[in-house]
Amino acid sequence: MAGIVVVFDFDKTIIDTDSDNWVVDELGATDLYNLLLPTMPFNTLMDTMMKELHARGKTIQDIKEVLKRVPIHSRIVQAIKSAHTLGCDLRIVSDANTFFIKTILKHLGIRECFSEINTNPGIFDDEGRLRIFPFHDFQLSSHGCERCPPNMCKGLIIERIQASLVNEGKKRMIYLGDGSNDFCPSLKLNKSDFMMPRKDFPVWELICKNRSLLECGVHEWSNGEDFERILLQIINSIILEDDTYKNGTLNLFSSMEFKAFESITMAAHHEALPKVLRVPH
Repeated sequence: MAGIVVVFDFDKTIIDTDSDNWVVDELGATDLYNLLLPTMPFNTLMDTMMKELHARGKTIQDIKEVLKRVPIHSRIVQAIKSAHTLGCDLRIVSDANTFFIKTILKHLGIRECFSEINTNPGIFDDEGRLRIFPFHDFQLSSHGCERCPPNMCKGLIIERIQASLVNEGKKRMIYLGDGSNDFCPSLKLNKSDFMMPRKDFPVWELICKNRSLLECGVHEWSNGEDFERILLQIINSIILEDDTYKNGTLNLFSSMEFKAFESITMAAHHEALPKVLRVPH
């Protein structure tokens, strides 16, 4: 195994939109959503919207069909498959919900690429209505992080994953995200890790303003081609730095993983790793 954990945000990172807004808009409830948005916490809002859509006669299948049409760049799907083939441990940390994420991943044929999905629970009740609950029940207690929304601190999730890596024998982490709630986890990354913020999105702006707070390497991306190229180049660079690989042994990989490494990373040798995002002057 490559000993690399790759953590993805979902909305506007794996898919090219916000899944909550997409479902609301496609099912014709945008006006009510905009009316209620300033009045309640976001998880409560989405739970309320699902109740309204159910009252309007929208079914589970209607929601699934909308999710199957969500925009996504084909190279992002291929990048995920390639990283998984190379032996990376892929995980999701997202403020969407389990039903939306799993439905989309299954439709794209990449559900089994991910070992873990950390997100808000989305389950159907006995009446067939989708219920959305917060990842962290902020009505009972606070998670204690002032940077993050009350229902989820992604930084705490990353700390939990990091604590597990020692026992699992994994060494390095790559994090990809776009939103302001992806800034907190970027602060938890170590100097041997990498952050891939989406350029001109909130987390990229926060990192540009606070670059000195991050220990990790930072490589920005803009679109699906960037996503694939930069992610595979970083994975390639980590693998080649491993002393086991340098010493000419193949213990790092199974034979299948080694063949995948040779074929997938061949293109990466044609371009250098993108320059690190540095502190602006």
